Amino acid sequence: MVETSVRLLRLLTLLQVRREWSGAELAERLAVTTRTVRTDVERLRVLGYQIESHPGVAGGYRLGAGSALPPLLLDDDEAVAVAVGLRAAAGGSVTGIEETSLRALAKLEQSLPSRLRHRVDALRSATVSAAGGGPTVDADTLTAVSTAAHRRERLRFDYAGHDGTVSVRDVEPYRLVYTGRRWYLLGWDTDRADWRTFRADRIQPRVPTGPRFAPREPPGGDAVAHVLRGVGSAAWPHPARVRLHASAETMAQRIPTTAGLLEAIDERACLLHTGGESLGNLAAFLGTLAVDFDVLDPPELRAVIRDVAARFARAAGSAPGRVAVHPGADVAVEL
Repeated sequence: MVETSVRLLRLLTLLQVRREWSGAELAERLAVTTRTVRTDVERLRVLGYQIESHPGVAGGYRLGAGSALPPLLLDDDEAVAVAVGLRAAAGGSVTGIEETSLRALAKLEQSLPSRLRHRVDALRSATVSAAGGGPTVDADTLTAVSTAAHRRERLRFDYAGHDGTVSVRDVEPYRLVYTGRRWYLLGWDTDRADWRTFRADRIQPRVPTGPRFAPREPPGGDAVAHVLRGVGSAAWPHPARVRLHASAETMAQRIPTTAGLLEAIDERACLLHTGGESLGNLAAFLGTLAVDFDVLDPPELRAVIRDVAARFARAAGSAPGRVAVHPGADVAVEL
């Protein structure tokens, strides 16, 4: 019985790491006969695993999706990745999966061997989240939208605009895009005959979904770039366009995708679509890029930068004062 159980686990591992195996290949790997392989496959089916088999020279065995979720076998790296992902999901931007994620994480960590539990604990203790505080999205909404996009079925939904006005939209959903602050749906609006980007937290899907459609090519062929171009700056209270005196490749190493969209101009310049909570914050952000730049929009940003530059110039020309150390602090501050 022990040998059979071990062999079944080895067989299941093999079926999970490759799309299809022939009976002879499995028999060779397990050091058994092809008849034993057939018997073991039937045992796995009884346990709930959906294993497809095809006879003939080109036939073989393939692990399929069943009606129930059977036990899964994960290697060390996969188990750690799942544990870290579940913990991130518990505090993420999708409403309604926090408790479910914690329950799944508790089950997983209970079964983790000591060496892996220590790895997960080390990652958890050494990691903090700097994710944006964007609005959360209902998990059922994301599921409905992604399912319609996967099946290529038109989706009708109620959409709340920024002014609170609700309209009914009929869309061919293409992709869901997460920017780090918000979830967006990119789709072809059939009524407006044009591409539109929708905030997922303002979508309320209607059922059933509509007829199937032939997918269209998104503008520029890149769904993420199109969404970032449209909302990367508009999502901020103060959007801006800035020409940077450096190549897009160079600035991509300094600017995260969530901070804006870069467009190459030539080998020495690129265009940045960005924004900020205030013009002062935006000016400070541009100053950290350590590169010359020209403000194209908005004009008001130039005045703020002049004020900041004058303030820095005064600070650079002032004489250093005494050093004060505040009680309970370990940081020396120049007064």
